[in-house]
Amino acid sequence: MRMTILGCGTSTGVPLIHCACSVCRSKNPKNHRLRASAWIQSHGKSILIDTSTDLRQQALRAKIPRIDAVLFTHPHADHIHGIDELRSFNFIQKSVIPVYGNAWTCAELNTKFSYIFQSGPVEGGGVPQLKTHLVDTQTPFVDVLGEHVIPISVSHGSKECVGYRLGPIAYITDCSLIPSSSMERLRNLSVLVLDCLRLQPHGTHLHLDQALAIIRALQPKRTFLTHLGHDFDYLKSRNKLPKDVFFAYDGLSIVANERGSI
Repeated sequence: MRMTILGCGTSTGVPLIHCACSVCRSKNPKNHRLRASAWIQSHGKSILIDTSTDLRQQALRAKIPRIDAVLFTHPHADHIHGIDELRSFNFIQKSVIPVYGNAWTCAELNTKFSYIFQSGPVEGGGVPQLKTHLVDTQTPFVDVLGEHVIPISVSHGSKECVGYRLGPIAYITDCSLIPSSSMERLRNLSVLVLDCLRLQPHGTHLHLDQALAIIRALQPKRTFLTHLGHDFDYLKSRNKLPKDVFFAYDGLSIVANERGSI
């Protein structure tokens, strides 16, 4: 199983518009962070996690050949507003793409993108051909194209965000709390990709100390921190991280199996 981090940035991306901090002015490409999204390749299947605002740029850079399914974490703009880019995959694949999300996500998609999910006349260049599937986060397994996916319910402020575990890899973004029942679904991981917005506490995201506490409790073989703001310089902030914990970066490719990760 291979996971590619398409974007590891917060909702504004890094650099922020008009910000003059050292990270935003950095020439290190690992400090340039598009909005958060990931791509999983497993057993010949191509699965996208979220359609970030920057999906077109990400898909071109990663040379994504097809999308067999999309797993949505939640319906905030930075995670769904690249949804129209799925049209290009419909053109090539000539098939409907299944998309998965919890009740909040499915309701928001239907409202915000009614031209996609509600029947009616289509003008212009057409619309993405998608079919929604409701994820019940209390149900241990969801079958996606032959892949067993474990939904992970986490708190994103007052809302439920969905993380996903596929075999040895789990992806948890936009999270302020992981309930104990969800922690149990995250045991014995080879790779954990985990939200970590900034150094100071935040109402709807993990900050560094919280993320490290979760990592100590779960003890995955390797952890990559994502949804990073401009508090973190990829090189200069490394000394804040323990062994086997790393900052993600755009384009990072992780290969994992039950024995470990590369």
